[in-house]
Amino acid sequence: MADNGEDDSQYKMREGDYVVLKRGDIFKAAQIQAKKKVIFEKQWFFLDNAVGHLYNSTFEIHGGQLQPKKIAVAEGSTDSKEAAGVDNRNIVDDGKSQKLTRDDIEMLKEKGLKGQEIIQQLIDNSSTFRDKTEYAQDKYIKKKKKKYENSITLLKPSCRILALMYHGREPGKICHLRYDTLAQMLTLGNIHAGSKVLVFETCAGLVLGAVMERMGGHGSVVQMYPGGGPVRAGVDSFGFPAHFHNTLHEFPISRVNALLAGTLDAAGKGPSADEQLTNAEEEQPQPAAEQQGSPEELSVDTSTADADSRAPEEREKEKRREAKEQEKKQRLDEKRKKLATAAAVLEGRNADGLVIASRFHPCPVLMGLLPLLAPSRPFVVYSQYKEPLVECYAKLKEQGGTVNLQLTNTWLRHYQVLPNRTHPMLLMSGGGGYLLSGTTVAQGPSKPSKAAASQSTEEPAPKRAKTVDTD
Repeated sequence: MADNGEDDSQYKMREGDYVVLKRGDIFKAAQIQAKKKVIFEKQWFFLDNAVGHLYNSTFEIHGGQLQPKKIAVAEGSTDSKEAAGVDNRNIVDDGKSQKLTRDDIEMLKEKGLKGQEIIQQLIDNSSTFRDKTEYAQDKYIKKKKKKYENSITLLKPSCRILALMYHGREPGKICHLRYDTLAQMLTLGNIHAGSKVLVFETCAGLVLGAVMERMGGHGSVVQMYPGGGPVRAGVDSFGFPAHFHNTLHEFPISRVNALLAGTLDAAGKGPSADEQLTNAEEEQPQPAAEQQGSPEELSVDTSTADADSRAPEEREKEKRREAKEQEKKQRLDEKRKKLATAAAVLEGRNADGLVIASRFHPCPVLMGLLPLLAPSRPFVVYSQYKEPLVECYAKLKEQGGTVNLQLTNTWLRHYQVLPNRTHPMLLMSGGGGYLLSGTTVAQGPSKPSKAAASQSTEEPAPKRAKTVDTD
């Protein structure tokens, strides 16, 4: 019984966990925190009451609090299929078919009526509902449920759900990466537990989180990031355990050339010369501040009355300055340790996979990171447009060292599957981007063939020097 209790606990929501709010086809990620207001679909509420419930539970919002929704046995009694019309030719949409006004509906809400009860009132006060066809009635009920039902479902975050959320709400943040394309990237990159994967992405951490989820906390992931630091907003939404983050390393892509050239080891795997210069520049004003303080100390000696009042303030300033310096030193030491750890992982140049999905041009990034892969290892590059990947394809063909190059795009289409109403959805995604995949191979020293060797030793007849007759 204790084992069953432990197994059930991982499926229950706890304070601090990340969840995905779902209503219809709309998603939003949030964290369960005590007395923290969450706004979703123009409604505010607290997630405190969700603690202890299972994931995928549905709640109703009452006064800003979540209450578990009770599934009614006769919930589909509002269909009124026995009173359906034959066709809709005699129905006129003049706006006068509904007897309830907006004020009446607000009064029903104030009385505490639930969404299903309000929908039933709308059906009873509609003069054209029973004249509509069965399909039109279903469409009417679904439309009203979406508007008046205040129920939400709390889902456990996963790669598929978060990809749907980003693609539906903010596709520009993930470079319009569609969820089926992301699934193909994980398959083509051969992402599995125990592997060593390099990831370069600017998709808010969605691709990085998908790779970490597929690996299950076993192996190592090195995030190659541009700029001053990595962006991992999407990784936080996954809600990984602590041991997942122990497998994650970070390395600036601007230092890859130094790592390949071997100059990074000469610097002790610490900060670069540019960082040391910036640190020196930041430390230079500190003696100046002390020099500015020396005239104040002279003035303190001249006036003993001001000395008593300014001495505590100066001591507090000095303590704050020392605390900032100590904090800055700790950040630099932590950054050096992370850089040294990531460099030790990359030194062997034996990575098992490479995944690239960014808004930057992929060609220089791919060419710079390919030497870090071991032979016979897969790589996959995503781009919203085809032209950058065509350039990468031509460059790889010219340079060599790769086989099985494929440039593909995916086609995804949703279908409505209902009795006598199966057809493709009218609103669908126009494109899922393009993928360039391949496999690295070892390049040995090129050996000239026998024919080439014979041609190199003997000059061809047309190229022999001609003798000039001196007769």
